[in-house]
Amino acid sequence: MEKKKIIMIAVWVLTFVWMGIIFYLSNQPAVQSSHLSSGITKRFVNIIENFVPAINNLEFESLETCIRKNAHFIAYLVLGVLALVSLKLSNIKKAALLALFICVSYAISDEFHQLFVFGRSCQFSDVLIDTAGALLGILLAITVVRILARRF
Repeated sequence: MEKKKIIMIAVWVLTFVWMGIIFYLSNQPAVQSSHLSSGITKRFVNIIENFVPAINNLEFESLETCIRKNAHFIAYLVLGVLALVSLKLSNIKKAALLALFICVSYAISDEFHQLFVFGRSCQFSDVLIDTAGALLGILLAITVVRILARRF
């Protein structure tokens, strides 16, 4: 098997694994998901307090919400990059538009899926955050590829 085909398959596998990770995290009941978020938030607060000891009045709930929404954004930013690279390596025309369509469709289906997970809900705002993350990931990937193409 030629090297390019192996790389293409590997990137597609990574894309589907990443989608699986998103699904797994969305499939967690609200209590479990909240526990994960609050644990990450506590670690983040501890790190901040090491650098700025005077900060001891952070509003934990607002920070946790911010971290949760950023997690959505970053997860779909990564998915956008992976989807675009997978499609480009597969020589698909209009790969950027198709990658965005895949990401938005997955975000919608993911939020719908959460309707069936105990304590979770479907939020349109999360679809918008996911879409923004995917769009930025796709644009960043396009920009990096163009810069690298000019240099080499």
